[in-house]
Amino acid sequence: MEHLVSPSLLAADFCNLEKDIRMVNNSLADWIHLDIMDGVFVPNISFGFPVIEHVNKIAEKPLDVHLMIVDPDRYLSRFRDSGAGILTVQYEACTHLQRTVCEIHNLGMKAGVALNPHTPVILLKNTLPFIDMVLIMTVNPGFGGQSFIMESYNKIIELRKMIDEGRHDVLIQVDGGVDTTNAASLIESGVNVLVAGNSVFGSDDPAETIRRLKELS
Repeated sequence: MEHLVSPSLLAADFCNLEKDIRMVNNSLADWIHLDIMDGVFVPNISFGFPVIEHVNKIAEKPLDVHLMIVDPDRYLSRFRDSGAGILTVQYEACTHLQRTVCEIHNLGMKAGVALNPHTPVILLKNTLPFIDMVLIMTVNPGFGGQSFIMESYNKIIELRKMIDEGRHDVLIQVDGGVDTTNAASLIESGVNVLVAGNSVFGSDDPAETIRRLKELS
């Protein structure tokens, strides 16, 4: 399938957020990525519900929402109501993961599960039939602008093999240090969805950077 690009608003200009969202609307991007951080699961705090709701009023692309929070089950319906179309929870934050992803589906959203760099992909073997996407964190979550962890390629290749051998309809997403220098290699390794923050919004021409990520040869 054609790969997808999901620019991360964590790297956008918060003083001109509407301008950046409209740029993404008019670009070749497929989704808009929102990192939700609570200051507990990760050492940073980002967007709350009012911001997501306002983003949703402007966005013309599906909201790809990644929860880096403790006890995400408390808020699943509120994220749906705020506009999330794809909702990804952290494996490490879910006590009853299968129940959580089934509830995400029951609420009408696509369900994803994210793995921190230290978490082996084999732990998702029995969860793959219940989800739509796996997010491989290629940096330690919490802050943008970090360097890509090269060992992530082995995880991606292993996960792609698990998905293909099980004939699961599951996308592989990567987030962290993704740019035009490694995007092609990531796609070749089995990635379906590229999340890019600093490499997009920190570039001289964000829409052109999105185009380059989307139109990889």
